[in-house]
Formats: sequence, C-alpha cells, structure tokens
Amino acid sequence: MTVRIDGAALTIADVVRVARPDTAGAFAKAVLDEGARGRIAATRAFIDANWMNDDAPLMYAFNTGVGLFKDQRVLMAEMAAYQRKTVYAHATGIGEPFGEDVTRAMMLLRANAFAANYSGPSVAVVDRLIDFLNAGLHPVIPQKGSVGASGDLAPLAHLAGAICGFAEAEMVWRGRRMPARDAIAAAGFDPDFTMGAKDASALINGSTASLALAVLATHDARRLLKHADVAVCLSLEAMRGERAAFDPRLQRARPHPGQMRVARNILRILDGTARCSQAARDVRFPDEVGRAEGAPASPRVQDVYSLRCAPQVHGPAVEAVEYVERIVGTEVNSATDNPLIVDDGAGGYVSLSGGHFHGQYMAQACDLLAIAIADLSAISERRLARLIDPTLSYGIPRNLLAGKRGLNTGFATVQCSMSALVMENRHLAAPGSVDSIPGKGNAEDHVSNSTWCGRKARTVVENAEQVVAGEMLMAAQALTLVEPLVAQFPLGTGTRAAHGAIRAAIAPALDGDRWYATEMVEALELVRSGRVVAAVEAAVGGLE
Repeated sequence: MTVRIDGAALTIADVVRVARPDTAGAFAKAVLDEGARGRIAATRAFIDANWMNDDAPLMYAFNTGVGLFKDQRVLMAEMAAYQRKTVYAHATGIGEPFGEDVTRAMMLLRANAFAANYSGPSVAVVDRLIDFLNAGLHPVIPQKGSVGASGDLAPLAHLAGAICGFAEAEMVWRGRRMPARDAIAAAGFDPDFTMGAKDASALINGSTASLALAVLATHDARRLLKHADVAVCLSLEAMRGERAAFDPRLQRARPHPGQMRVARNILRILDGTARCSQAARDVRFPDEVGRAEGAPASPRVQDVYSLRCAPQVHGPAVEAVEYVERIVGTEVNSATDNPLIVDDGAGGYVSLSGGHFHGQYMAQACDLLAIAIADLSAISERRLARLIDPTLSYGIPRNLLAGKRGLNTGFATVQCSMSALVMENRHLAAPGSVDSIPGKGNAEDHVSNSTWCGRKARTVVENAEQVVAGEMLMAAQALTLVEPLVAQFPLGTGTRAAHGAIRAAIAPALDGDRWYATEMVEALELVRSGRVVAAVEAAVGGLE
C-alpha cells in the first residue's frame, strides 16, 4: 500500500498504515505527491535566488539567531554551520526513546507538513525523510524534554541529527540500535548530508511529536469504543441484567448523540437474548445467598450504575473522541514551524513569523481524550469487579473459579491488576495543558506541555485497552461457568458471537489457576486486532 502525501489530504488512518505494520508485517510506503514536490522546489528556488545574500532583510531563524538572539544576523558564510549548530543546541532529549510507531509517525507527519509548502526546506530534506522512513531507518528520539512550544524542539532535533548523519545521533535499523551514520550506510545511503538555509528550523520547529502521539492515541481510542460496548453486554448477560435502561423511548428524553448511539449498540448486540430475563434470573447460581433453591428471584427493577449507566459514560467518550479526531485531523495537514513562507500575491514569497508551533490544540485535545478514556476504563473495572463477588453478581462462582477452593484463587488477582491500571489512569487524566513554565530567558513565556499530554493520553488509552480486554476475558469466563445451568436461555446474537470469538482464542479456565498474564495478553490482542467486534458485526450488522 502507498500513502501519497501532499500536505492537505493525509488522514489519521493513513498515518497508522505507515506507522504500524499490517497483519503480514508490512508497512505502507510514503510517496511525495509530484505536485507538492514541484511547489516545494519552486519556493526553494525563490529563496535561493532572492534571500541567499547578506543584504536580505532579517528573517527569524532563516538568517537570524533564535530566541533572544532574534536580532543577530547570521551571515551566508556561516549558514551551513548555523544549521548544524541549531540542531546541536536543541538536541536535549531525556529518557527512553519513543516506540517505533511514534518515530515513524513523526517522520511522516514532518514530511507532510513540508508538503503543504509553507516551510521552505530543500526538496532533498523531504526526500531524505521519506526515503529513510521507507527503508526502516528509525531515529532514536528520547521521549522527554519538550514543552510543546516552540514545538517539540528536543525530539525533532534528535530526529534531524539522525537523518543528517550526526556522529552523536543514533538509529534503529533492522532491530539493531547503532550510530546513525552506520545505520544510514548499512541501508545504502550517504551518511553525509548538508542542510541549507531554513532546513534546520523547518525540521525541528513544530509540535510533531505531540501530534504523532495524539494520532496514535486517537486511533486506538476510536477502536476501543465498540469493544467497550461489547464488554458491557457480556457482563450484562453474565449477571442477567435489565435492558430497559437502553430503551430508545427512554434515550430520546436525553438525546445526546453519543449516549443514544451506545444504547442502540447495546440493544443490537443483545438482540434475541433470553438470558436477560426474569425466567433466567429465577435459576439459582452456585454461590447465590439469601434465596432457597427453587424460590423465584426478586424482581431486578433496575441495575447498578456500571450496567445501567453505560450509555451515559460510554457516550461522552464517543463524542470526546469525535472532537479529538477533528482537532487532530486538522493538525495532521497543518504547517507548524516558524517562520512560514507564504505567497506575497505578486509572484514571490514573504517570510512571516507566527505561533503555529504552539501545541495547545494538541495538549487540550489529548487531555480531553485522557479524561474520557480514563472514565471508560473506570466503569469497565467496576463491572468486572462485580463478576468476582457472588453477592454482587447474583451467585456467579466466587472469583470466577472452577477448581478446588483455597488451593486455587481464581480471577480476583486479574481484577486487582485492572484496578491498578484504573488508578494510574485517574492520575494521568489530570490536565497537563493548564501547566506552563516560561523558558529560554522568558522568550517562551507560555508553553503548552503538549508532549507530556500526548504521552499520558497514549498511556491512558493503552491501560484502558487492557481493562476492557480484562472485562471481556472475565465476563467470558463467567458465561462459560454458568452455561450448564442456563443453557435453555440463549445469549443475544451479538453476545454469543463475541463469546465465541473469545473462546476461539482463549480456552476457559476450568481446572483452577494458571498463568493469567498469558490470557490477559491474548485478550488485549483480541481488542487490538478487532476480531471480537468483527465477529459481532458479522452476526448483527455494523455497530455505530
């Protein structure tokens, strides 16, 4: 697959196709649109013909220093050295490197920003980014050290130093971390690369690390939403819950689009269920207390909030993701460095200083995403916690255990791990976008903190994926344990398909404890692969 970049039409899905391998292990290739190539070349030709002299007006970061040195001219004789020194000055990243998918997304997004033809780099810079991306040359980029204005300077400086073959930079190629120059040479490219005027500032100035994190987190959050709806249905069927809370007549009384969409999904998945009925509730489960054998169950009337209020909690997450997708989608096709080179309306160009590098859009969008998905994980954990307690699950065997009690413990430990992730998410959901420490001698007197917001949003989504996977795993175990007692009350069409897809990958625990971490990973892979939702949609039609 090929993804063509022109600075205007790149999508979140396109970025993911390039950043992550498909099921066969192949990455989509990036190709620079020929029209975009021509426009970049024309802009650069104007720059070379008109501004590459010491009489040109002062243009920030083009022929001036940066920050508080903005009024200091850089001479043409110093230009090559200035490009290198600019990268060296900003390569101050800290900590473990970004994962491969983030690095690849950064490279693609930076090239796409250049394709918009506002940044003024040489075509060779754009080609080198794309060629290295397609060759699997991945710069080692520390995660920490950016305040998200003037863009992600530190991460992008490490990227720039790597693609330009700086001796201090590192790359990963074919799974090996090595000096960038060695990796570049091994891949068949010339390690030496000379940047021209504006190339360095174009490479390092922009909120591209924040954007890469936001793109991947948003994509994964979108995928998680349907899984959360499937998970609540599995839990609802296991606990033989009520469906009245999802009735469209009730939903119309508070017609938030996300809430109504979730309620429709739940009813579609549960269609045909006999398990969510009073007759099924009258069957006494093994660990139910307070009811004699053969006595009918008390009317349920209404369920607890974690079941009944799923539309009111999942729904805001749906709408938050939609908002974040709009913000991120705009940013994907934006030029975010400074200054920008714009058409002067008279056949030439002019350099304009602005603030597009400021990452506040990314920071606030990622904070919202973290808040919404953290709450999605919290309500999921409350449902799975009920499944291990027979006083809350209406008699499902304690700890979902099939085996000798005492000798075995059951799934209570899985619930404990899920609660740890939820507690982590609650802290990570605290907004980072409201924090700002001025930097660089107060030249940057308000910053966005967008890179941290992106990093924590991505972690929140990853944690939530595991929690929802844990709910699906545990609800499937519950359904398997009680199936012999209530086989005459079939599950809903969608729930049955989901349970079947889980069981096709993970056998039930029927002989006591086992290495639960293995099936937790397997359940997470089911979420990330989309196989459970695909099975449900094959059975009931597309979920919203």
